[in-house]
Amino acid sequence: MLENRGLEIVVIAVVVLLLFGAKRLPDSARALGKSLRILKSEVGAMKTEPAGVEATASEADPVLLPSRPITAAPGEATTAR
Repeated sequence: MLENRGLEIVVIAVVVLLLFGAKRLPDSARALGKSLRILKSEVGAMKTEPAGVEATASEADPVLLPSRPITAAPGEATTAR
C-alpha cells in the first residue's frame, strides 16, 4: 500500500511540474504560503475577538477619498457601445 502511495505522489508532482513549469512553481508556493499565513492569523483573530463586536473602529469610520471625474485617455473611445 505504501509503495502505491509513493508512486501516486510522484505522478502528481510530475503533472504539476508539467502544468505550471519549473519557473512558476517557487512563486506559486510562496503565494500559497502567504495566503495560508494570512488565513491562520485571521482565524486566530476571530477566535480572540469578543462575540458581540461586529466591526472595528477603522471599519466603522471609513476614510472618504475625494471624487474626481473619469476621463478617457488619448486614443480611447469616448462613446458607449
